[in-house]
Amino acid sequence: MTVRAVDLALATIAPYGRPDLEARLHQARARLLDDRVRVLVVGEFKQGKSLLVNALLSAPVCPVFDDVATAVSTAVSYADEPVLTLVRAREQGPDGLPAQERTRRTDIPLHELSGVVAGYVTEARNPQNAQGLTGVEIGIPRTILQAGLEVVDTPGVGGLTSVHGAATMAALPSADAVLLVSDASQEYTAPELEFLRQAIRLCPNVACVLTKTDMYPEWRRIAELDRRHLREAGIDAELIAVSSTVRWQAVVTADAALNAESGFPALETYLAQRVLGQADLLARRSTVHDVVAVTDQLRDGLRAEESSHRDPNGVQELIRSLRAAQERAAALKERSARWQHTLGDGVADLNADIDHDLRDRMREITRLAEEEIDDGGDPTRNWDQLSAWIQQQVAAAASTNFLWATQRARFLAGQVAAHFAEDREAVLPALRTEASAAVGAAREMRVRDGEPWNVGQQALAGLRGGYIGVLMFGLLGTFVGLSLINPFSIGAGLLLGGKTISDERRRIVSRRQGEAKTAVRRYVDDVTFQVGKDSRDMLRDVQRDLRDHFGELAEQLNTSLKDSLATAERSVKTTEGERTRRLAEIPEQIAALERLQQRVRTLVPAAGEQQVPAPVAVPVPAS
Repeated sequence: MTVRAVDLALATIAPYGRPDLEARLHQARARLLDDRVRVLVVGEFKQGKSLLVNALLSAPVCPVFDDVATAVSTAVSYADEPVLTLVRAREQGPDGLPAQERTRRTDIPLHELSGVVAGYVTEARNPQNAQGLTGVEIGIPRTILQAGLEVVDTPGVGGLTSVHGAATMAALPSADAVLLVSDASQEYTAPELEFLRQAIRLCPNVACVLTKTDMYPEWRRIAELDRRHLREAGIDAELIAVSSTVRWQAVVTADAALNAESGFPALETYLAQRVLGQADLLARRSTVHDVVAVTDQLRDGLRAEESSHRDPNGVQELIRSLRAAQERAAALKERSARWQHTLGDGVADLNADIDHDLRDRMREITRLAEEEIDDGGDPTRNWDQLSAWIQQQVAAAASTNFLWATQRARFLAGQVAAHFAEDREAVLPALRTEASAAVGAAREMRVRDGEPWNVGQQALAGLRGGYIGVLMFGLLGTFVGLSLINPFSIGAGLLLGGKTISDERRRIVSRRQGEAKTAVRRYVDDVTFQVGKDSRDMLRDVQRDLRDHFGELAEQLNTSLKDSLATAERSVKTTEGERTRRLAEIPEQIAALERLQQRVRTLVPAAGEQQVPAPVAVPVPAS
């Protein structure tokens, strides 16, 4: 229906010869055809995310094992036949920009899909993502996906506070909805509530899914505790309790009663109404805006022409007003336009603020890490735990910095749009805000073993110090008639030997601490350098998107007014017959444009009117 409305608008404006307005409608049509509704399934380690995706889609697409965790994100969307696509990042494409390498497989039956996928996305079979995948995309024939839904099973390795969790956080701006998965074994943890606070700011739809209700009889009490935590935290998110195991049994047996017991109909209704319904409404509003904006420009030109033909004596006044309006529109295209200043100054300020925020966060992490190294003794004893903590903190800092940059970029887009809203309503373009992958690409922190400090090394150090003590105090004893080896020299040797061992241990620990601090600083500097570069690139893309988008709007408005002005000027030289003919044609053309506007406006329900959602289908057995 929405695509047909755009096609009708294209056919209606074709006789007017405005390729710029036609291009705008073609872009709107492309958005409608290519737009996907992206739903992120997130949660702590082993909360049942993969099984939830399988149960929701009634298909075994994500690997599910008790001792295996997902390490690479898996995106599932609609396809006529099962298809698996492996996505890898390349250094750069032909244009010098980062590119992706995609490997497509269509030879996998649906029932074998999860086993094959496990070889790419699980930590056990792809440890630390040794295969270098940025993601896995799966296409399957399922009705729930046919409306454009894309379900993404995010990595659960390490939980929400891990490097993977930070990457998931950075993906929030690109999501249309987020499902936070937590099982019924316990109430919400602090990291889960903090994640929800961040998600609610960046994503239009956030819901909480309580899983494994079949395993925990007290799940209703846990659900009430979770709802209370959400209320106390001021988080407006719906909580849906489900059992993926019961749902899967309902899928296998096609049992509608079991399906209702699983709780999944409520989740499907949420996705149909709040996610797909909201995305469809936004697409309809965007379409209505584009069609009305295009036809308004044509209608204004026709009205100006009609006015010049009906009142030849007032043509000069009309020409003056059109020329003034055209000059204002032309000014919007100039570099000196107010919106250009707002955009340029805003991006410069944003670059400075984002860089300062990133460096401040990284300096604090470095300070805390150095304090921990100083207070913890030999850093090689707990280096694995310390380096993992530093990586988590750096990833979280980079993710938070990116989210703040995204929020500020959207706010800046609104400020620029305000300059156009004075004359016409302006919609915002889709901004390219891709998270940095610098944390995963940075070199690993390592501390060299250096010189050993084993029992043999300690004995040698003790002998060296003891020999000096025995020799020094033995020689002193010979002046008072004692032998070289006497009780005093032996005692002095033991004391100096022990002190030498202690000093040597402190020297080695101090050197290792220095090397550990250097490794931390080098790692943080690498990440800061690359994340800063990626942030600047992202903001530069935002600036270009906004500049091109609003520049096109200014050009369209300028062209429309220029055409109206030329038509008004020509009307002075038109014959009476031509004037009579145009006065008969123009009302019909205006009426046609207004009928198109009225028809398109019916795509969006009136205020207070609610759309009736499509019914949710009963699951069918997985093939």
